[in-house]
Amino acid sequence: MGDDNEWLKLPVDQKCEHKLWKARLSGYEDALKIFQKIKDEKSPEWSKFLGLIKKFVTDSNAVVQLKGLEAALVYVENAHVAGKTTGEVVSGVVSKVFNQPKAKAKELGIEICLMYIEIEKGEAVQEELLKGLDNKNPKIIVACIETLRKALSEFGSKIILLKPIIKVLPKLFESREKAVRDEAKLIAVEIYRWIRDALRPPLQNINSVQLKELEEEWVKLPTGAPKPSRFLRSQQELEAKLEQPQSAGGDAEGGGDDGDEVPQIDAYELLEAVEVLSKLPKDFYDKIEAKKWQERKEALEAVEVLVKNPKLEAGDYADLVKALKKVVGKDTNVMLVALAAKCLTGLAVGLRKKFGQYAGHVVPTILEKFKEKKPQVVQALQEAIDAIFLTTTLQNISEDVLAVMDNKNPTIKQQTSLFIARSFRHCTASTLPKSLLKPFCAALLKHINDSAPEVRDAAFEALGTALKVVGEKAVNPFLADVDKLKLDKIKECSEKVELIHGKKAGLAAEKKEFKPLPGRAAAASGAAGDKDTKDITAPKPGPLKKAPTAKVGGPPKKGKPAAPGGTGSTGTKNKKGLETKEIVEPELSIEVCEEKASAVLPPTCIQLLDSSNWKERLACMEEFQKAVELMERAEMPCQSLVRMLAKKPGWKETNFQVMQMKLHIVALIAQKGNFSKTSAQIVLDGLVDKIGDVKCGNNAKEAMTAIAEACMLPWTAEQVMSMAFSQKNPKNQSETLNWLSNAIKEFGFSGLNVKAFISNVKTALAATNPAVRTSAITLLGVMYLYVGPSLRMFFEDEKPALLSQIDAEFEKMQGQSPPAPTRGISKHPTSGIDEGEDGEEPDDGGNDVVDLLPRTEISDKITSELVSKIGDKNWKIRKEGLDEVAGIINEAKFIQPNIGELPTALKGRLNDSNKILVQQTLNILQQLAVAMGPNIKQHVKNLGIPVITVLGDSKNNVRAAALATVNAWAEQTGMKEWLEGEDLSEELKKENPFLRQELLGWLAEKLPTLRSTPTDLILCVPHLYSCLEDRNGDVRKKAQDALPFFMMHLGYEKMAKATGKLKPTSKDQVLAMLEKAKANMPAKPAAPAKAVSKPMGGSAPTKFQPTSAPVEESVSSTIETKPDPKKAKTQGASSKTKTTQGKKIPSKTNLKEDEDKSGPIFIVVPNGKEQRMKDEKGLKVLKWNFTTPRDEYIEQLKTQMSSCVAKWLQDEMFHSDFQHHNKALAVMVDHLESEKEGVIGCLDLILKWLTLRFFDTNTSVLMKALEYLKLLFTLLSEEEYHLTESEASSFIPYLIVKVGEPKDVIRRDVRAILNRMCLVYPASKMFLFIMEGTKSKNSKQRAECLEELGCLVESYGMNVCQPTPGKALKEIAIHIGDRDNAVRNAALNTIVTVYNVHGDQVFKLIGNLSEKDMSMLEERIKRSAKRPSTAPMKQVEEKPQRVQGINSNANMLRKGPAEDMSSKLNQARSMSGHPEAAQMVRREFQLDLDEIENDNGTVRCEMPELVQHKLDDIFEPVLIPEPKIRAVSPHFDDMHSNTASTINFIISQVASGDISTSIQALTQIDEVLRQEDKAEAMSGHIDQFLIATFMQLRLIYNTHMADEKLEKDEIIKLYSCIIGNMISLFQIESLAREASTGVLKDLMHGLITLMLDSRIEDLEEGQQVIRSVNLLVVKVLEKSDQTNILSALLVLLQDSLLATASSPKFSELVMKCLWRMVRLLPDTINSINLDRILLDIHIFMKVFPKEKLKQCKSEFPIRTLKTLLHTLCKLKGPKILDHLTMIDNKNESELEAHLCRMMKHSMDQTGNKSDKETEKGASRIVSGLTCKDEKSSKAKVNDFLAEIFKKIGSKENTKEGLAELYEYKKKYSDADIEPFLKNSSQFFQSYVERGLRVIEMEREGKGRIPTSTGISPQMEVTCVPTPTSTVSSIGNTNGEEVGPSVYLERLKILRQRCGLDNTKQDDRPPLTSLLSKPAIPPVASSTDMLHSKLSQLRESREQHQHSALDSNQTHCAGTLTSSSTTNIDDLKKRLERIKSSRK
Repeated sequence: MGDDNEWLKLPVDQKCEHKLWKARLSGYEDALKIFQKIKDEKSPEWSKFLGLIKKFVTDSNAVVQLKGLEAALVYVENAHVAGKTTGEVVSGVVSKVFNQPKAKAKELGIEICLMYIEIEKGEAVQEELLKGLDNKNPKIIVACIETLRKALSEFGSKIILLKPIIKVLPKLFESREKAVRDEAKLIAVEIYRWIRDALRPPLQNINSVQLKELEEEWVKLPTGAPKPSRFLRSQQELEAKLEQPQSAGGDAEGGGDDGDEVPQIDAYELLEAVEVLSKLPKDFYDKIEAKKWQERKEALEAVEVLVKNPKLEAGDYADLVKALKKVVGKDTNVMLVALAAKCLTGLAVGLRKKFGQYAGHVVPTILEKFKEKKPQVVQALQEAIDAIFLTTTLQNISEDVLAVMDNKNPTIKQQTSLFIARSFRHCTASTLPKSLLKPFCAALLKHINDSAPEVRDAAFEALGTALKVVGEKAVNPFLADVDKLKLDKIKECSEKVELIHGKKAGLAAEKKEFKPLPGRAAAASGAAGDKDTKDITAPKPGPLKKAPTAKVGGPPKKGKPAAPGGTGSTGTKNKKGLETKEIVEPELSIEVCEEKASAVLPPTCIQLLDSSNWKERLACMEEFQKAVELMERAEMPCQSLVRMLAKKPGWKETNFQVMQMKLHIVALIAQKGNFSKTSAQIVLDGLVDKIGDVKCGNNAKEAMTAIAEACMLPWTAEQVMSMAFSQKNPKNQSETLNWLSNAIKEFGFSGLNVKAFISNVKTALAATNPAVRTSAITLLGVMYLYVGPSLRMFFEDEKPALLSQIDAEFEKMQGQSPPAPTRGISKHPTSGIDEGEDGEEPDDGGNDVVDLLPRTEISDKITSELVSKIGDKNWKIRKEGLDEVAGIINEAKFIQPNIGELPTALKGRLNDSNKILVQQTLNILQQLAVAMGPNIKQHVKNLGIPVITVLGDSKNNVRAAALATVNAWAEQTGMKEWLEGEDLSEELKKENPFLRQELLGWLAEKLPTLRSTPTDLILCVPHLYSCLEDRNGDVRKKAQDALPFFMMHLGYEKMAKATGKLKPTSKDQVLAMLEKAKANMPAKPAAPAKAVSKPMGGSAPTKFQPTSAPVEESVSSTIETKPDPKKAKTQGASSKTKTTQGKKIPSKTNLKEDEDKSGPIFIVVPNGKEQRMKDEKGLKVLKWNFTTPRDEYIEQLKTQMSSCVAKWLQDEMFHSDFQHHNKALAVMVDHLESEKEGVIGCLDLILKWLTLRFFDTNTSVLMKALEYLKLLFTLLSEEEYHLTESEASSFIPYLIVKVGEPKDVIRRDVRAILNRMCLVYPASKMFLFIMEGTKSKNSKQRAECLEELGCLVESYGMNVCQPTPGKALKEIAIHIGDRDNAVRNAALNTIVTVYNVHGDQVFKLIGNLSEKDMSMLEERIKRSAKRPSTAPMKQVEEKPQRVQGINSNANMLRKGPAEDMSSKLNQARSMSGHPEAAQMVRREFQLDLDEIENDNGTVRCEMPELVQHKLDDIFEPVLIPEPKIRAVSPHFDDMHSNTASTINFIISQVASGDISTSIQALTQIDEVLRQEDKAEAMSGHIDQFLIATFMQLRLIYNTHMADEKLEKDEIIKLYSCIIGNMISLFQIESLAREASTGVLKDLMHGLITLMLDSRIEDLEEGQQVIRSVNLLVVKVLEKSDQTNILSALLVLLQDSLLATASSPKFSELVMKCLWRMVRLLPDTINSINLDRILLDIHIFMKVFPKEKLKQCKSEFPIRTLKTLLHTLCKLKGPKILDHLTMIDNKNESELEAHLCRMMKHSMDQTGNKSDKETEKGASRIVSGLTCKDEKSSKAKVNDFLAEIFKKIGSKENTKEGLAELYEYKKKYSDADIEPFLKNSSQFFQSYVERGLRVIEMEREGKGRIPTSTGISPQMEVTCVPTPTSTVSSIGNTNGEEVGPSVYLERLKILRQRCGLDNTKQDDRPPLTSLLSKPAIPPVASSTDMLHSKLSQLRESREQHQHSALDSNQTHCAGTLTSSSTTNIDDLKKRLERIKSSRK
């Protein structure tokens, strides 16, 4: 029993897992108590039970399980972590609880599921429950359905996704279990409650009885909108609100919900898409073309059945639509027409938006088919066109509809109008803009005057609908000429529209149903329309009361009368009526006119009008004028008055004074009266006639201008132009053109009909009179300002001379912006409608211009042959087809939108496998966009979207072409078409990184320019989020860039809501990004910007707007943010009022702002900065320290700035749009000099603000900020300002972060700023900040910081290292092991810099490094080759912490940007072969001697002495050479100090970039080399000289040869100097041997490259040069140190084979050199260091194993290597195996195995020739010497050889034959066996060669065996010289050197011995470093070699000099000549002089 109760002692969690049920029961009870006690939902206690909850619910004991369920429910309700258990617990509940018999268990299970939904885990719960529906146990299925039903009932359809439930409903209704069917019925009723009729379509196929039962249940449901009764945790506040008494607020809430809900669930969305294309009958396309109508009917019926499916899967329906369209259009059987129309209806309904791309093709056909009278056909066509309309937009099909409106058939006209009426009902004020309304109204107005009553009625209905949708304000301008009766009719129709469809908008769902009858569709749309109309009509009274003239604003002329008279108070309505009458003022008879005139004019006046006395006429005119001046506007009968003036003599008046008066009066009447077009027509003819009159012309122009102002310029201009050009007077024509030019400038370009002018202008251009032509060109110039470059297209056919004049005129205008209109527009009080119209006007203007172009119809040229060509299998034919298309478009220039089958053909080519054709297609599409203009809109869906798909192409150039095409299209179409529908989101969905980044980049560029976007943009958001987490970095970056622009259109809330479907981890990340984007979100381009651009350019075409818009953007956006409260009230739904008010305000504020901006931008606040620092120290404000700036920091900075920064500048600085930051920076740069005090006073704030800019993503701001900082710190250093600690700490760390930017430019700028900062802030403190920067995760930042530290040490010495040099260097040294190469290099370079300043002490300071790091460092130090310099140390002593000498300042600044890369700096300084010698000297001294005295000539010889006499090295340990072995050349001591430096200098000039300098230096060296006694002076300088030479060779090869300007003779001269010099050098063996391996390798590389340079061969003396090079190469091979040259060639061969770019010719020449060396081997074998050579061969074989070599194209490399080894084996015998000492692991070496094999061969064979003979034979074979002893006649020889070859050819005697051939060849080495081999196969030839080699080896090997055993190791040692490669020693010619032996121990002893005995210590670095293993490192690249060589040479020279200086330590103290001492003194004096002069 005791055992049983053991569990009582266990902790709760263990009890819960116990195997005894009692224990578990007790555990669950305890757990329940614990859960109820825990108050904190985030308590760690919860986590203990995380893994147990599943066990709670799945317990096997039913009693225990109940308790477990109770505990689990409490857990889920209260634990913060419960969400993590959702999946496993719910699946446990489904499988183990829902099948329990106890009802309590099931209830608890359901409760748990619902609780999970409450804690936001709805999706996971739903997923598990839906899985449960597939369970076999019906109990479980029932419980799952019940749970889902309860969840839906309580949480609502927003939380529970209905689509997946509805999907399984039909299956549940089919279940065999009644319980399941009943439960399914209940959930169907519940779903219906939420979505109403949207549920019907998915359930249409269930059992009819069940459906009937459902219908009965559905009817019983209450009609009110359901509300959720339970809420998610995040919505609990809402619940609280709802619990309050259901006041009005509650209802509103419900209403809001309802509004949200209804559109959310759409029956269409709940349906499964059906794929029908594949189900079409196989013979469908044949049948549909069949002659028998029955067959065609069958085909159509098959389609009809398929398209009855309510939702169809997207696919390529083009062919099907084409077939149906053909039936509708062409079929004679009307029944089939109706059937085809039904099929189209089905397709449109099933595909919805996806059908949009075919709409354009079908609409015209259907509309034209309305000529059919049969009701069922008409009805089918109506249904079809209505369904199709819903798939597209009115904009897209407007062209087609308007085209049909002009049809003569009244039925077509009627049905089209009715269709327009129905379409309008679907529109809202925003989707029916003025630009669309205008053409439709114009067309419908024609119809209301039609003779057929049904046409008229239909037009009235359409206009009435339009009136209802957009309101009177928008439509009235177009109804200006309609008489009262008709106007009333329209209004009556408008009211009817409202009456018929005045039902609740709930019907909206119905329009989406699967069988839309026209009636229902119309009803639904009507409801929507109704809602809109209410919105629009509501606010109308507001604006009217406020601005009585608002109505008038339509066409500008109407506003005119109200302005001057100021009588704006006449009620708007009657004004409108008055206007209408006046506009269509009827022409009055002359009697009526006289009557009206006599009423207002004095009687005498009328009598004297036609007096014969001019004076009387003049007097009469004066009276007339007075009368007119006194008349009131309303009383003035304009028509009558002008009729009087026109009365005889009228415009034939002969007296100019009377005429002038007359014209003036016309102007007065036009200005003062309500002047109509009728009146204008009376006078214009006369005015045009007088315009060319010298005396009256001006008056005539004045009158015309007045009329233009009264009747609008467009109309007046058109009249005037046609009148002028219908008469012959050239003067009148030219003056009319001049008047028009001015008028356009005064009135702007709005509404002008360019087309009408173009023909007149063309006539004018063809005129014989030059004045007319000039005026025409001037007019074109003015038009160009408004129309832009497209204007030129009209005149491309003109004569070239004329065209050039036009171009010249256009050029003058380029860049000018059109002047702001002064007339016409400014006079009209702008109001809502005015803005609305003018806002759109620019679009019209822009499109108008393009529309004027005569467009060609090319559809007839797009033949079926051409289309099939484009789709041909052969790409060449496809290309031909595309070429033809390009030709057609080119020829037509401008084309009509109908292009037949071309779109489908081109679409196919966009995914052509041949990328060239894809590019060609893209080019054609670009052409097409330009040619078709805005009409290309209709092709966006079927051609534009496929172009976007091409953005995913892997080829860069194809993507670029696609992007250019998309941009060309978008320029024509605008963005709306692209963003509508799902196409764009589908593209973004594709997981193609190229497509995603290009598309997002494109959107990021386009979205910010849009004022509004279609709602479909939200569809892209989920894919945008997935792009934010794409694995491709570029995609992520582009997505982040696009994020703010999406948010700008969609708003933060919508975007945040869309994250709901993401995984929790992703959701958090995306939300963080959204927050960030919210801060960067730009303001939408506001409408006012457009309005402002209008006065500037009238209504400039769209293309020109952007230029003016941004200027005003800042103003408009600041105004927009503070809406006027009064305005807000009256605003209602009319945004237009808002925008105009916005438009009026800027003009005032603009003036104010301009005034404000004149003051200082920084206000000096006494002690302001000190106070801010105190606040920060006292923690009153936040310390400026963050990883990314939070809002509170930005707010704090804003507050601090408000007192000391101009308000307007602060607004710019904290604007959300980056362009404003750029403006702010520009202003700050301008004020920098003028406001020094202010800048310094606010410096802390300025720097803080700039740190915020470092976190911006916009590069332009960053660049601007850095530019400003450079100027700022320059200014501060001039002002000798010191940065305070707080300024530094709040700025420098953020600047240092930017040093890690990926862009080079930015890094450079930041480094330059850091450099300048050292002048205002101590470098040692900077050091600490930069040191922090090295800890960054960004490798670029680490590398740059390390380099910067190096620069600091170099400039300021070791004191700069903080906290101590030791700590600092240890930190830096850690980075030597960094994983990033750049960081490693930077760390090494920095330490090398310290080494150069501080010497060997560095090693103590950096502490212990890993072996690998240390070896890297040593290698780098060795290469850096820079002597410890004391200059920087002095600098540090001379200057206090900040103030440096002016000189060093200048130096620092200069060094900043230019020598940024300090790693390169060290190398550059160490390059004595630097192209400019002067610079080299300068750097050696660290003084600008040449700049100081501008004199390099005189200094030449003495200069280097200053360098060489450095005393620092005395303190370093010196290895004392033992005098006994010192074999210094006799001249050395007395000349080394002077001559050496001179030689150094001359050698450095050899590599000069200037050819003449180089030639001069070479001549001097040549002189030295040619005189035996002087040549010795070159000793020790050979490597240096050769390096300079091959650098010069490289320079010629890369630079000079490519330079066109250089004379090639110069180059040839330089070549000959170089080659001559070299030949001289390599004739002197002692010098030639000094050349080291690396240098020889580079030299050979240079020479062989030169031999292969084809450019040389083309020169006259080129052949001569190449011959000389050949000779030189031979000399080099023979005279150089044989070990070095052999080693060099091997390495060179290895490199050339590795380099892919290297030519095979190059490797071949290297191998030829190696063969040459092989021939020399018998003579040179004893002087060669075999160990070295074998090491090189080993390395070669390691890089190129045998297999790899065999893969080479040529077999030469493998043969070369084998020949070399064979020869060595033959010459050395088995002893060769003792020479593998330098190879680390011989056993792995292929070489040893290879050598052993060869030896074995020679052992196996027998043969007993003496050693000498063997030698002789070998040398004879290798060097190919001819044997002259024996000769035999040719014939004999031939027979003999033929015999031998026969033997070789036979199987049995092969070996014998080969042996005979070998003997024969040996005997007659000059015998020619080539002819015998030539005719045989390649295989046979190689077989013979191989056989001969084998025999040779066998025989040679045998002879060597006995002798090899006799040689003792000691003897062997003497034969092997020491390696002399690494450093050229001076005395290596005296043959005393001994090499390392076979035994490693002995090698060590020998090393020590050699160290002092044999090698000049002063000439070498410590030998240990040279001989350490592997003794000779593989030769590095030439630059590395160069540095290491130079460093060693230089050190060696220094050591001579130091030894010379220090008499105690050397034996040659007396050798220093007095002259050199004086030289030093002289230099010192010069330095002193320079310093004093500088002070």
